[in-house]
Amino acid sequence: MIEVCETVNIDGGVLVGHDGSTCAQEALVWAARLAGRAGLDLHVVRAWGLTTAPRPATWKPGFVPPMTEYEQAVRDELDAHVTVAALEPSVRVRTHVLHRPPVKGLIEAAKSADLLVVGARGGGGFAGLLLGSVSDQCVHHAPCPVTVVRTGADGPLSPLAAVATESDAGR
Repeated sequence: MIEVCETVNIDGGVLVGHDGSTCAQEALVWAARLAGRAGLDLHVVRAWGLTTAPRPATWKPGFVPPMTEYEQAVRDELDAHVTVAALEPSVRVRTHVLHRPPVKGLIEAAKSADLLVVGARGGGGFAGLLLGSVSDQCVHHAPCPVTVVRTGADGPLSPLAAVATESDAGR
């Protein structure tokens, strides 16, 4: 069972943010391949609020289900995405569900990570943007290197990602 909390403390490894989008799924697969090759743990974080959570099965117009049902829906969705990714058995995967805004949750969780991986675009409303707001904020404010994975990039570890380090982020 995935515990829902407001913060997560990880001890190194590759941290990947997942919001349920196609780009996040590609970032998960990319991060898992890297973690497997480097022998690092893979931490998959889903930060959410009521507006970004999947609807519980009991949701109906005019009825707001209890918070525990939203938590379960988020857990179930994250588990499904990790399962569908068909990660190598050698990759040690830990999933974390945070009830807080994605940028804050990812940046705080990245304090002890070796690398933060995010998709270039999430589920936001401006599809024409090359970089989503969460990815942009992570590149500029994360305390560790950040890799942004774009949709449609190919190859197991090809140059499909832009890597930002402290010096690249203008700090």
